[in-house]
Amino acid sequence: MVLTSPPTNAGTQSSRRYLTDSPSPSPNQNLLPLTAAVNDADHLTVGSCDVVDLVEQFGSPLYILDDHSLRAACRQYRQGFEQYYPGEALVLYASKAWNCLAVCAIVASEGLGIDVVSSGELFTATEAGVNPDTIYFHGNNKAVDELILALDTGCRIVVDNWYELKTLGELATQQGKTVPILLRITPGIECHTHEYIRTGHLDSKFGFDPDQIASVFQFLAGQPQLQCLGVHAHIGSQIFELNPHTDLGGVMAQWIVTAQRYGLTLTELDVGGGLGIRYTESDDPPSIDTWVKTVCESVVAACESQGLPLPRLLCEPGRSLIGSACVTAYRVGSQKEVPGIRSYAAVDGGMSDNPRPITYQSVYRALVANRMSAPLSETITLAGKHCESGDILIKDAPLPTLRTDDVITVAATGAYNYSMASNYNRVPRPAAVLVGDGEARLILRRETLQDLLRQDCLPESLALKTAQA
Repeated sequence: MVLTSPPTNAGTQSSRRYLTDSPSPSPNQNLLPLTAAVNDADHLTVGSCDVVDLVEQFGSPLYILDDHSLRAACRQYRQGFEQYYPGEALVLYASKAWNCLAVCAIVASEGLGIDVVSSGELFTATEAGVNPDTIYFHGNNKAVDELILALDTGCRIVVDNWYELKTLGELATQQGKTVPILLRITPGIECHTHEYIRTGHLDSKFGFDPDQIASVFQFLAGQPQLQCLGVHAHIGSQIFELNPHTDLGGVMAQWIVTAQRYGLTLTELDVGGGLGIRYTESDDPPSIDTWVKTVCESVVAACESQGLPLPRLLCEPGRSLIGSACVTAYRVGSQKEVPGIRSYAAVDGGMSDNPRPITYQSVYRALVANRMSAPLSETITLAGKHCESGDILIKDAPLPTLRTDDVITVAATGAYNYSMASNYNRVPRPAAVLVGDGEARLILRRETLQDLLRQDCLPESLALKTAQA
């Protein structure tokens, strides 16, 4: 797929430049959902739904999730493993990207399992009807009550450290249960990504260090209540490189060999996720098919070199499943011109519905959904509404001359936008709709002002009394 570079002649281009007549079949390689188009009213449509009409009906800000794009990504992962891996495989959705009932139900209906990292994510997945046998519980500091919930649920537990391993062993003994676990081990593989989302290098809060492997396996050899199914590793997020995934197979196969020395037979190998998506025109991530092929060939070659039977192969994509499937729509409010410096336009959302720019310095692309053919004649900084100087959604965005109530749509907001949303400044979180075939279905209600007080408690001694006349 060919996308234009940021314009040097902005006035001759329009928001239509973000569309293409031949989008990549791999959703993660597109700025917009696979179904994105422009209708006769010159409005952006997603899932054959007019974005401007959606904002009129459901309000703004509004998350708009394309059912087709999400399902297409699920199928490409699943079919890729069927094509390239001779053994058994299971794709897990890393639900920290966006965990809600509807999303969990969709990915489960497409044959995927779920990766969860908290009791809340676990509860949501089970309430959505996900089979506990396909739920894997991660986390570097699971509380005792979370471990008990995991035992009650019957999901797999990915053990991160000695404290958790020993605590889980005690709980399993108390309950008389045999608990299926995997071990998260740090592989020591570096990736070129943001410091905060590199998790495979040795200086990481996640996982057992490589020099602990032998002692961990020795401990497990004497813990029959802990059934060690396999090993897990994760090397980071928003990765465009393939070589680290090629290296990972060999490292993990060696862990399986080490386990055999202690009488343990490991049958599962979880390579994590991390495939990136296109946020800007310059981003060039591999396709889902290419990533899956690379991983499968690496694991097959590593197992053959070590004389190992093929394990059940698992991976955990999150962002590359849902990131490009969603856009967020806003309305333009106030504008400010700082002569010779910058033009600002404020929208009715910001860091509370998309904290990634202020947290990771993430860059996005925006378009005017109600005037897709308007020339990109201005350079405008899109500011959020929050009382924070750093609440900037996009700095120096190429846009048309904006008008109050224009519908601004930001692309690729499916991953870590709703899931990291907050009520900063006591702003209610937005609604979300699932679109497809011209139908929009509400999957998250917009919070109300009353919702903001739901957990508040006002002791009677603090209640303000109306002054008596």
